[in-house]
Amino acid sequence: MKYAIYILAIAAFTSIILGFTLEVKYSQKLIGFGVTGLFLIVFPLFTYHHWKDKNMKDYMLTKENLDKMRENQKRKKY
Repeated sequence: MKYAIYILAIAAFTSIILGFTLEVKYSQKLIGFGVTGLFLIVFPLFTYHHWKDKNMKDYMLTKENLDKMRENQKRKKY
């Protein structure tokens, strides 16, 4: 999965760069396909890959997490 994300990101950036540098009729389409691929394919895959094993409750502000944060702040004060 990691390598597929890298390959797709490189392909999207290459398409964008080629769209800017080449002087062909379809250069704007290359830029468009690169940006679309980056935002609709690469970023969601990257986000899914890095968040798939995380517990969302660890990142939410619940009563327990707020209490833990307050205790940590009290311990860090000198």
